[in-house]
Amino acid sequence: MGSRLLQIVAVLFTVTLFGEIRTNAAECSPDDLEALISFKNGIQRDSSGRLAKWVGESCCDWEGVVCDNASGRVTQIRLPGFISTDEDLYQSEMTGMLSPSITLLSSLDTIDLGGLIGLSGTIPETIGVRLPKLKKLFLYGNNLTGPVPESISELSNLQELHLHENRLSGSIPSSLGSLKNLQRLLLYSNHFSGTLPDSFGNLTNLVELDIHGNSLSGNIPDIFGEMQVLEKLDLSSNLLSGKIPSSITNLTAISVLYMDTNYLEGTIPFPSRSGEMPSLGFLRLNDNHLTGNLPSNLGYLVSLQRVSLSNNKLEGALPSSLGNLRSLTELYLSGNLLSGQIPNSIGQNSQLLMLSISYNMLQGPLPEEISSLKNLQTLDLSFNSLNLSAIPKWLTELPSLSKLHLAGCGIEGQIPELSQTSLNSIQELDLSVNNLIGSIPAWLGSLDQLYLLNLSRNSLESFIPDSIIKLRDLGVLDLHSNKLTGSITQAISGESLTHVDLSDNSFSNGVEDIGIGSKDIQYLNLSHNFLRGGLPSSIGRLKPLHSLDLSFNELASNLPETLANLTSLETLKLQKNNFTGNIPKELLKLTKLRELNLSDNSFEGEIPEGKPLIDFPRSCYAGNIRLCGKPLSPCRP
Repeated sequence: MGSRLLQIVAVLFTVTLFGEIRTNAAECSPDDLEALISFKNGIQRDSSGRLAKWVGESCCDWEGVVCDNASGRVTQIRLPGFISTDEDLYQSEMTGMLSPSITLLSSLDTIDLGGLIGLSGTIPETIGVRLPKLKKLFLYGNNLTGPVPESISELSNLQELHLHENRLSGSIPSSLGSLKNLQRLLLYSNHFSGTLPDSFGNLTNLVELDIHGNSLSGNIPDIFGEMQVLEKLDLSSNLLSGKIPSSITNLTAISVLYMDTNYLEGTIPFPSRSGEMPSLGFLRLNDNHLTGNLPSNLGYLVSLQRVSLSNNKLEGALPSSLGNLRSLTELYLSGNLLSGQIPNSIGQNSQLLMLSISYNMLQGPLPEEISSLKNLQTLDLSFNSLNLSAIPKWLTELPSLSKLHLAGCGIEGQIPELSQTSLNSIQELDLSVNNLIGSIPAWLGSLDQLYLLNLSRNSLESFIPDSIIKLRDLGVLDLHSNKLTGSITQAISGESLTHVDLSDNSFSNGVEDIGIGSKDIQYLNLSHNFLRGGLPSSIGRLKPLHSLDLSFNELASNLPETLANLTSLETLKLQKNNFTGNIPKELLKLTKLRELNLSDNSFEGEIPEGKPLIDFPRSCYAGNIRLCGKPLSPCRP
C-alpha cells in the first residue's frame, strides 16, 4: 500500500513539473510523422545523433518530440544546440535546411531549434497561418537568412520569439506589435534595417526587448514608454539618432537599459524626480553624441549598479548626488568634457569596483575620500587636468586596487618609493605622459602580479633594472620616448611578454638576446635607438610575432634566414640601418606581410622574385644602391 502511494505521488509530481507524461499510449499522427520525416530529410548532418534515432512510426517516442497523450499530435519539437549531460554542457550542430514541412505540425506550441549553428534557409512564410497554437519559437544561433515573415503576427498565443544571432535581414514587421501576449522578443545580431516600429508600444506584456547589433536607424519612438512591464531594453550598436524620449521614465519595471553605440543626441532626460525607474540597475549610453550636464538628480536612480556614459560630449561637474548610489559597482565616464573636481561624496560609493573618468577636463586636488573605497579594483584618471605633482600615498594604499592608470595627470619628479605591501595586488600600472625623471626604481620588480607597465613619454634615464626580469606575469612593457640607456636584455627576457615598446630611447646593446627570453612576443618596437650588432638567428623563435620595428638604429650584418620562421609577421621595418648582403629568399614565406620597409641600408643583389616582396612599392627598397629587381630596376646581366 505504501509503495503504491509513493508511485501515485511520483506521478503527480511529474505532471506538476512537465504538464504531461509521455507514454506509448498515444499513436503518432500520420500527418505529423510525414512532416517530421520531411524535416529530418532536410538535415545533412546532426552531430548530436538525435535524428539518427528517428526511425519507425512511433514518433511520440523520438528524442526531442513531445506529443499530446490524448490526441497523439506533436506539440513540441525540442532539439536545442546546447545539450547538457551529467558530465558536461556541449553545443551540437545541424547542417542543412529548415524545411517548411515543420509548419504542417499544426498542434505545435513550442519549436526549439536554437543554437544549431549550421541550420540554414528561411523562416517559412506560412508559419503564422499554420501554427495557431505556437507559444514559443526559438530559432536563434543559426544561419537563417531572409526576412521575418509577416504571418508571424498571426501567432496570437506567441509568448517568446527568439530569432537572434542569425543573418536575417529587411525591416522588422510593424505587425509584430499585434502580438499582445509576447513577453520576450530577441532579434539581436542580425542584419535588420529600417526603423523601430511604433507598434512595439502595444506590446504591453513585453518583459524583454533586445535588438542590439543591427542597422536600425531613425528615432526611438515615444510610445516605447508604454511598455509598463518591460525589464530589459537593449537597442545598442545600431544607427539610431535623435533624442532619448522622456517617456522612457515611464518604464517603472526597467532594470537593464542599453542604448550605447548609436548616434543619439541631446541631454539625458532622466531622472526628473525621485521614484522614477526604481529598479534600473544597468545603464549604458556610451558612444553616442549626448550633450549637456550629467543629471543633477542621477542619485535618484538608487538601484544603479553599472553605469557607462563614456565617449559622449557631456560637460559640467560631476553631481554630488553620485554619492547616493550605494549599490554602484562600476562607473564609466571617460571621453567627455567633464570639468570641476571629483565630489567628496564619491567616498560614499562603498561598493565601487571600477571608476574610469579618463579623457576629461577634471581638476585637482583628488578628494581623499577616495581612500574609503576599500573595494575599488580599477581606477583610471588618465588625461585630465589634475596636476597631481605627486601620487598621493593614500591612493596606493587602497587594499583591493589592481589597475591604476594615471597617464597625463601632471605627475612630476621621481617615481616615489611606495610600499611593496600597498601595491602587492597591482596588475596594471600606467604612469605614461607625465614629467617623471630619474631612474626606473628596482622595487617595481617586486610587483609579482604586474601584467602591464607603461612608463612611456616621460624623461626617465639610466638603465632598466635587473629586477624587471622577476616579473613573471608581465605581458605589456611600454617604455618608449624616454632617455633610457644601456641594454635591452632585461626588457625582452620576461617569459610572459607579448608587447614590448622600447622605441625613442638611447639603448645601445642587447640585440643578441632577442628570442632568448620570451617566445610569445607579438609586438616588438626597438626603433629610434643606437642599437649595434647583427640580428641573431634566435629571432626566428618569436613565432607569434606580428610586428617588428628595428628602424633608425645602427644595426649591421646580413639578415638571418630564420626571419622566415616569423610566418605571422604583418609589419617589418628595418629602414635606416646598416644591413648588408642579399635579402634572403626565405622571406617569400612571409605571406601575411602587409607593411615592409628595408630602405636606406646596404642591401645588394636581386630582390627575391615573388609575393609578397614584389608587391611593395619602390620606396620600401630605396636607398640600397646595389639592390635591383622588381619593383626596382632590372638587374644587369
